Amino acid sequence: MTEQIDDYIARSTQWPDELQVVRQALISAGLTEEFKWRKPCYSYEGRNIVILQEMKAFLAVMFFEGARLDDPAGVLEAQGPNSQSARRVCIRSVDDASRLVPTIRTLVDSAIALGDAPAVPKPTAAWTPVDALQERLDSDATFRNAFTALTPGRQREYHLHISSAKQLDTRRARVEKLAPQILAGKGMRDR
Repeated sequence: MTEQIDDYIARSTQWPDELQVVRQALISAGLTEEFKWRKPCYSYEGRNIVILQEMKAFLAVMFFEGARLDDPAGVLEAQGPNSQSARRVCIRSVDDASRLVPTIRTLVDSAIALGDAPAVPKPTAAWTPVDALQERLDSDATFRNAFTALTPGRQREYHLHISSAKQLDTRRARVEKLAPQILAGKGMRDR
């Protein structure tokens, strides 16, 4: 697997040096290096701990369970307003990477210490289905049953995608386009 990551770093045009610094820190922390989701991923005893993601403005060192970690240095950021558990450290230079290595190592140690303890889910904000989705839920019992049978995360993902359209017609079109997937009991990214 290391060969795939060597190739990945060699192909990087934006963050190769930063990737190398963080990679060495993660390996020396006792993590197993793997290539998952076409990115360098680091695990401990089979549990995913960190994945490296190249963004335009920074290299993200994304901790899968970052929301559960103590962050006295205040370096962990949510990926967006809807992220639940993942948190990332943003690296914008080799100096950043070198300076943040001790903090990243501390976060890795904390993530390993979580072990297999189940996460205590934070209550998510209640949401009301957007108009177009509610119309379909009200008018089609089969669709309503299929939608309510989905996991809360899948329901939320569909809702966020549908509600992000500004026009009612677009929201309705999204509901219709996604209906077969919902009726099949699948999430938006399931195939």
